[in-house]
Parts: sequence; C-alpha cells; structure tokens
Amino acid sequence: KMKLFIAGLLFVGISTVAMAQTTPVVDKREKNQKVRVAEGVKSGELTKRETRKLARQQRHIKKTEKAAKADGKVTAQERRQLKREQRRANANIYRKKHNKRDRN
Repeated sequence: KMKLFIAGLLFVGISTVAMAQTTPVVDKREKNQKVRVAEGVKSGELTKRETRKLARQQRHIKKTEKAAKADGKVTAQERRQLKREQRRANANIYRKKHNKRDRN
C-alpha cells in the first residue's frame, strides 16, 4: 500500500509540474537582463548601489512571475504585467549603465 501511495504522490507531483505554464519570453528576457547587469558590473558602468537596485527589481519580477504561475495558468493580464515590469527593468538597466556614474 505504501508503494502505491508514494507512486500516486509522485504522479500528482509530476502532473502539477507539467501543468505549470511556462513563460519562455519572460525567461529569455530575464536571462538577457542578467547578462547586461553582469556586463555593467564587470565594465564598471554600474555602481554597487545601482547593482543592488537592479537586483531588487529582478527579484520583484521573479516574485511576480512565480505568483502568476501559482495557479498553473498565466493569464493575458499577468503576461502584460510581467512584460511591463521587464520593459521598465530594461530601461533602468540602460539608464544606469549609461549615466555618468561608475565604480571608480
């Protein structure tokens, strides 16, 4: 009986993961933004404070994405919200990398 119970739990767990909707566009943008921030840090274009702010913004986007996926379906409204937050993050990364402040 225990083996059957464990097998049932595994099936439910795998089914739940499979049902969780993916967001490939959001994930691709997220990866791109991480690379841009890392390049800004490496080149000295971003100060420590700017880097912290950008990291906080990325964590917020990740939290929003997690909440959107929580019910297994990312609605059009949730996608728009994620897209809006990522566009804002893109603009912030650009602005902070191209302002006159640097690590030196």
